[in-house]
Formats: sequence, structure tokens, C-alpha cells
Amino acid sequence: MKSTIELLEFTDFPAIKRRQLTILQVNMGYLCNMSCVHCHVAASPYRTEMMSRELVEMIPKVLQAQNIDTLDLTGGAPEMHEDFKYLVKAARALGVKVIDRCNLTILMEDGYEDMAQFLADNQVEVVASLPCYSLENVDKQRGKGAFDDSILGLQKLNALGYGKPDSDLTLNLVYNPQGATLPPNQQQLEADYKRELKEHFEIEFNQLFALTNMPIQRFGAVLLAKNQFHPYMDLLKENYVAANLAEVMCRSTISVNWLGELFDCDFNQQLEIPVPNKSRQHLSDLLTQNPSGDVIAIADHCYGCTAGQGSSCGGVLEEETADQTIENTSSI
Repeated sequence: MKSTIELLEFTDFPAIKRRQLTILQVNMGYLCNMSCVHCHVAASPYRTEMMSRELVEMIPKVLQAQNIDTLDLTGGAPEMHEDFKYLVKAARALGVKVIDRCNLTILMEDGYEDMAQFLADNQVEVVASLPCYSLENVDKQRGKGAFDDSILGLQKLNALGYGKPDSDLTLNLVYNPQGATLPPNQQQLEADYKRELKEHFEIEFNQLFALTNMPIQRFGAVLLAKNQFHPYMDLLKENYVAANLAEVMCRSTISVNWLGELFDCDFNQQLEIPVPNKSRQHLSDLLTQNPSGDVIAIADHCYGCTAGQGSSCGGVLEEETADQTIENTSSI
């Protein structure tokens, strides 16, 4: 898989600094039951990189030391880490909100039948990937059978109270475009998702997050193979919105990889661009040092977070944007 880092590292993106750290995003490892085309971490069932128990046990200590209110768990499929349940319980015991970035299909895998109940019992917020509300589009991006298992996973969560109007169990969905395009208007798309999923499957959820595909890892490699990398970067830059700089996720979040190394965001982690402050580059450094005010490492892919409506782990940053697409990229 061809890397895009050499095409991204020289940038004119504006300099930014971190504000107060409120979210610790932890990538527990790259093991996953799926191998999605759009996956920016290139996770798969064959990856072996997984966080050690020693590092997992350090995370609650960092949450306390930095007074962090949200632990955001990702992967791979974070639920496949043998210490996932231990970490969730430890964080919840501290009163920290826990987010599980779930691919939904894991809830239907052998050995994980009780995972949905565990998430509900611990009031874990579920952020679930569902690239579309149609079988054809989802299976094209995530593999045959992914849509059916995703629907079953959503129905399982709904049965436990997730996504229901009178429930405190939050279920948010994530949309990624099929190809080299900016996401459409998030509010309009959310209305479409809610209508279609309710009408056809009796599924309910709280919010839809529309995320921009980043020109890195698998998606970046596909762009290069189809000679669409530079046109896609032009699209991101042409739709740059300066106001989005105020709310980009790196200003309140720090990302930790499976080795305990610190990055300014999950995308920098996959590009192996470490935090610039050399005295704060490991999880253990956060036990005694506060990263607020640190300079954030930037590269050209940062335009993906500031284009159009903007894009973050919590969805768009602005309410309005035009639906922009590069021609002839529907097969990406």
C-alpha cells in the first residue's frame, strides 16, 4: 500500500495550538473483524498490533491526572482487545464518559454476543459506522454481508434502549462518502437516515456524524492508484473554511496509539507524525505534564477537517456546505 505522507508533509495550513485537554482518544490496536476500503488505520483480522496491559492500566491514571472527562476508544475494533471491558469499567468508575467507536458487525461475531449488553450496563456511548442506509453501498465499502450484520447490531442496541428518545443510552451513527467527495449536508442526511432506517428496519438513533474521508492509508492509496489524489486535495483546499479552525478536534483531544505514543489526532497517528513537543510524546508523560498550549503538528491532510462543513470525530463543525464531488470517482 503506497503512502501519501510525502505528498502531505509540506503544507500552508495555518498554525494552531491545543486548548484544554478534555478528550483522550485511545487506539487499542489494529485487530478488526473487517477490512473496510475507507479505513484510515488499515485495520483487518490479520493485524497483531495491540496495546499492552501495562499501558491500559496507565490510562485511568492519566484520566485522573489531567482531569479528562471523555475516553474515546477506537481501533481496529476496540472490543476485540482482551482488556476492553477492564478499561471501560475503570474509566466509568472515575465518572468519565466512555465512547466506543463500534463497527456494529462485531456485535454479531461469535464470542461477542454479550458485548451490546455490556455497553448498555456501563452506559457507554456508541458511535457506530454505517456508511449508508442501503445494502449495496455498505457492502461495497465494507464487504459482503456487512449491511445485514450492521442492521442486526443496531436492532440489538435498540432493544437495549440505545437511541430511544426516553433513554440515556446514546447511539450515534457515522457516515463516510463512497468516494472522493465532501459529505453532503449533515442535517439533511441525518433526516434521510432516520426516515429510511425507521421505515425499513424500525431502527432509531440519536445523531448522524458526517465525516470527510482523509487522503491517507487505504483511501489515500486508492486515490493515488486512480490518479485522483491531487484533484481530491484541490477539492479540500478549495472548500477550506477558516471558521472551522476554532473547533477542530485536535484542539481538545490527544491521540494515543497502541504503543502509548502521543499524536495530535488519529490521522497524524496513522501518518506517524508525532506531537511536536518532545518532552510530551508518551502516555506516561501525561501523568505529570499538561499539554494545553502546545503547538499542534500539521500537514496538508488537515484541510480534510476544515473543508466545507468541517469534519471531526463528533461530526461536522459548520451547518452548511455544498455537496462537492470530483467527477468519475464513484467507483473509489
